[in-house]
Amino acid sequence: MAAAAAGHQQLHQSLGGAASTDAGRRVASYCRNYKTLEEEMATCRGLVPRLFSYSARLWRLCDSQNQKRLPFSTCAYSSPAVSVETLAEPSSYIPGRADFFGTSQYAQRIGSNAGPGHFRQLKVGGQLGNLIVSSLGIGTFGGSEYEEVDKDYIRNIIRGFDLGINVIDTASNYRSMHSELAIGEGMAKAIQQGIIQRNEVVVCTKGGFLSFDYRETVEPRTYIEDKYVKTGLFQWEEFVGGVHCLATPFVMNQLEISRRNLGLETIDIYYLHNPEIELGAVSRSVVLSRVRNLFVALEQAVRDGKISMYGVSSWNAFRVTSGAKNYLSLEELVNFAKAAAGGEDHHFRAVMVPFNVHLQDVANNATQSIRGKRVPLLHAAAHFGINVIASSPLFQGALAKNLSPDVKKRFPELGESRTDAQCALQFSRTFPGILTTLTGMSKVSHMEENAAIIRRPAMSQS
Repeated sequence: MAAAAAGHQQLHQSLGGAASTDAGRRVASYCRNYKTLEEEMATCRGLVPRLFSYSARLWRLCDSQNQKRLPFSTCAYSSPAVSVETLAEPSSYIPGRADFFGTSQYAQRIGSNAGPGHFRQLKVGGQLGNLIVSSLGIGTFGGSEYEEVDKDYIRNIIRGFDLGINVIDTASNYRSMHSELAIGEGMAKAIQQGIIQRNEVVVCTKGGFLSFDYRETVEPRTYIEDKYVKTGLFQWEEFVGGVHCLATPFVMNQLEISRRNLGLETIDIYYLHNPEIELGAVSRSVVLSRVRNLFVALEQAVRDGKISMYGVSSWNAFRVTSGAKNYLSLEELVNFAKAAAGGEDHHFRAVMVPFNVHLQDVANNATQSIRGKRVPLLHAAAHFGINVIASSPLFQGALAKNLSPDVKKRFPELGESRTDAQCALQFSRTFPGILTTLTGMSKVSHMEENAAIIRRPAMSQS
């Protein structure tokens, strides 16, 4: 890993003036260490959850002293957040989960249509065994909240299965639940058509942000009060920044809503979504206590067959140094998981982090600790047996055009007609320590362009 990482680091250094480009300036502006919750939430509105065109207004709802009705109306608020117990498991849920047999079968069926290194092992162990997953995965954050986009996602998900993609990522708040519902429909259709079997595909989603359902219309404070506070899913003081909550009942409720939206008996990976956001407003001890309690609940969800494993999806927490307010220690989280599971056989198996040509903190910066020794996140994850999933390889499209020629020439295996987007994706998926690279594919043209690299070698670069 060290030699290959050094090669990629040289590539980063060789970019020279790339940081002076428009894309470079955009990256630099987004990648500073955020000091306040307001700055953190501004980042997340642009880069993480889509709900959050509403977040500045919803923020005011956190003030329990503010009893005024907000002077605006809105739609796209979530379906009733009833207690977990009343979200009974319908018989229509697709049974099963990704397992070694199914994912291996899928990789064998794709066969020579995928280049060497495209399929890798997601280390899980236990009864599931290690899963065989694609180096490229479908992300579903982007796109407007219209049925036309849903239809594109459904077509692309099914097309992706044909082309060699068996990892799909979403979150309950993405596109006001449109994305989860589209994935559920796409999975169901693909299974009905015999394109895939349930145990061949790894489906991931996240909880932590307040999710909204586009089918509902209600005034926000009334909605939150009636559906979350009065039902005991969280208290106002646990609702951070008008968008986020790590109260165990709330996150477990969101898990049930995600299972309903996806129509799946078992979600393969369930992430806590950007827990570091709360560190800007709540004491570290309180936030860590919430995370610790959630790990206990997630271990129980594994035993109940609702998820196969869990993880943490983060934008900043693993990139900043230990002195930063929004820092999280992977070593500490692993210890939480061990305590929750009563030993080494825990199910905390994945972290999702941003990684791209410009944004390489998790590979280059020694932000994490292993028994007191400072190392980058990728090294720490390898040591602790945590799989690393890369998000934002195109940085919201900034790296899909005007990519430095020095980057493009490093990937001749992609062919003479290689595009900027393909090279940026290849950079991420061939970096040592990155298991799968997720990228948005809401448009058919994006699917065809991105998936074209599946046929090319994906071996780690040196």
